Amino acid sequence: MASSETRTGLWRLERIRHDDSPPAGGRNLYGRLLDLDPTISLSSLSLKKIAMADFEEENNRNDGSDAAEKPRTRHKGKHDKDKPWDDPSIDHWKIDKFDPSWNEGGMLEVSSFSTLFPQYREKYLQECWPIVKGALKEHGVACELNLVEGCMTVSTTRKTRDPYIIIKARDLIKLLSRSVPAPQAVKILNDEMQCDIIKIGNLVRKKEQFVKRRQHLLGPNSSTLKALEILTGCYILVQGSTVAAMGSYKGLKQVRKVVEECILNKMHPVYNIKILMMRRELAKDPALANENWDRFLPKFKKKNVKQKKVKAKDKKPYTPFPPPQQPSKVDLLLESGEYFLSDQKKQAKKWQEKQEKQEAKVAETKRKREEAFVPPEEPSKEVPKNTDDSNDVAALASALKKKAKDFSKQKSAEKIDAVSYIAAPSGTSTKKKSKRS
Repeated sequence: MASSETRTGLWRLERIRHDDSPPAGGRNLYGRLLDLDPTISLSSLSLKKIAMADFEEENNRNDGSDAAEKPRTRHKGKHDKDKPWDDPSIDHWKIDKFDPSWNEGGMLEVSSFSTLFPQYREKYLQECWPIVKGALKEHGVACELNLVEGCMTVSTTRKTRDPYIIIKARDLIKLLSRSVPAPQAVKILNDEMQCDIIKIGNLVRKKEQFVKRRQHLLGPNSSTLKALEILTGCYILVQGSTVAAMGSYKGLKQVRKVVEECILNKMHPVYNIKILMMRRELAKDPALANENWDRFLPKFKKKNVKQKKVKAKDKKPYTPFPPPQQPSKVDLLLESGEYFLSDQKKQAKKWQEKQEKQEAKVAETKRKREEAFVPPEEPSKEVPKNTDDSNDVAALASALKKKAKDFSKQKSAEKIDAVSYIAAPSGTSTKKKSKRS
């Protein structure tokens, strides 16, 4: 009797032999073995070897058939045709001017925006409102100036055709409230012009630092601000705690970066101006269009400025006991005895103290007034006084004696006779000779 594994293998081989749909490329290895000897009996190990050989043969046949096949060509369908807008001559970034024929039906709903304005702008807005109203009327937008509530409102009408013009009108009243002149603010209605209002009031805590850094942004005689306007191609206005800018998207991005770095004390505007100037020069070279410009741009390092040292307060020695309780007003009145005085005496004492303070104040003011009429003291030449009179007298006496002795010697020398002085022997004085004679 054959084992169960042998019977299972033979049953599988018999099924493959009588299979009506043999695999592609001819009958497999099992069928070829059965054709040679139908009464063959196989063990489980032989079945596994035959199965592995059959699997490798099928793989080799499939690889050969795939290599023999030609690469499939893709056929273009109706959606793969060239589009009329896929033309290199067309500028896809160009913003076409709005044509009212694109929206002949107008707006379905009314859209409106309002904004408040400060009181100091009220007089100017009253004067320039006809200009604003005329500019918005061309686009079919209604505007209203409410002086009671201090707000400006813009809204669409039935004549409005451009759906985006209401956003432009909202930017217009925002710029007017931030002190932008009306002729400049009206330019925001153009499609090429955009605006950005940068809030800088909440970037710095201390008011002194905020004022100083805002002045850095302006520069002497607004020279820094003018240089930024030229390099970015934007109109910039610094007013209060905001900076209003008008221009292209690229310029507005540069302005916001410079303003925020200045107020946050990251980089001075002068350094940013140098970088912008170098970028403008590098943009002129077509060879550097697709290269990184960081190696050409200067890198500024922030210098640490010495700050004032804060004086540390001397810590008092720690004591576990609480400080003594301060006396109250009642305790002080009890100590001075005023607590037991009547109300009349208290009022009289207060009046007396008030009179004394008033008299002292009057005397002080009178003295200050009279100081202007007091003549200044003239400087006097003081003769230095001799402290030691006795010493000076003795010195004077000795000096006089010495002068008298010198004078007598000089007089005696003048009376000497030249003949007798020559004839006299040496070693003897003329006075001795005269005495002997």
